Amino acid sequence: MGKVVLVTGVARQLGGRFVRRVQRDPGVDRVIAVDAVAPEHDLGAARFVRADIRQSALARILAEHMVDTVVHLDVSGKALGAGGRTTVKETNVIGTMQLLGACQKSPAVRRLVVKSSTSVYGSAPRDPAVFTETTPPKSLPSGGFAKDAVEVEGYVRGFARRRPDVAVCVLRFANILGPRPDSPLADYLSLPVLPTVFGYDPRLQFVHEDDVIDVLGIAASEPRRGTLNSGTFNIAGDGVLLLSQCSRRLGKPTVPVLLPAVTWVGSALRTIGMTDFSPEQIRLLTHGRVVSTVQMRETLGFRPTFTTAETFAEFARSRGPGLLPPETVGRAVDRLAAVPLPGSGGSRERRAGAVQTTDGGR
Repeated sequence: MGKVVLVTGVARQLGGRFVRRVQRDPGVDRVIAVDAVAPEHDLGAARFVRADIRQSALARILAEHMVDTVVHLDVSGKALGAGGRTTVKETNVIGTMQLLGACQKSPAVRRLVVKSSTSVYGSAPRDPAVFTETTPPKSLPSGGFAKDAVEVEGYVRGFARRRPDVAVCVLRFANILGPRPDSPLADYLSLPVLPTVFGYDPRLQFVHEDDVIDVLGIAASEPRRGTLNSGTFNIAGDGVLLLSQCSRRLGKPTVPVLLPAVTWVGSALRTIGMTDFSPEQIRLLTHGRVVSTVQMRETLGFRPTFTTAETFAEFARSRGPGLLPPETVGRAVDRLAAVPLPGSGGSRERRAGAVQTTDGGR
């Protein structure tokens, strides 16, 4: 008998893709796909069970199918369908509690994989340049999906203490992008004009949808030789991008807004349903966030196929041209760089070159 894998959150694109992916694993015998909403996409040969993880039916499902591996993907910052923020929070937090309670009662469960987020670190002005998995946040998230993720991880740690025989893997994903993203940040980047916080240009990291599926496969399998796939891991593509670089690559103009007025803009965008410009997203777009991926590489043994820049390029291609073609913006920036500065005796470009030469001489 091969493994029996239960996957939650299969109505979302990410969950559906992972269900189809894990079925190709030769060590997997059966896949049980669970969600409160019937998926619109194909789940292959997986058995779909319509169940709300906030209810107590999960214990029966785990026992009936003798599930030994649970992959919990139903932790999200965005409602599915007509559900609002209350539904999302209940699914994230109460749903996780119910799932962990069912796993605790099941002697067959041997591995648990939980999708989390780097938003657990928060975004604050005094943050370190790079967060590691053990870095405590300077300011704990006070609401929204980030707070949900903090609570979820707290319950998972409690489960790990009660069931030390279960291998528990928590994957903290950076912002997930690609051709078919489903996140509040993707909605924000899809706006025709991007409101930004005046005076700030945050650093951002992204992880590609394909890499998310690949690393979930590693986490749900037996560890490869020389690796360990239990513990908590940051998952992100190499490199960082500034928000200004993102806007130029999308070809979209930005509207800098003074920090006190950003909340009003966010409320207006939420009211008209354009994007969930939540307080936690405002903090991210103010202070940014960068995480270390050393443990992802050295312990988990995963190397992403896509860098942060390549991931964003895929997303940009899927969105089509913006109001300002990137080539036009690039030429405008080049022309601006060639304009002589008053009293400088040369252009910005020549002065920058002189600085570089001087630094090099040192």
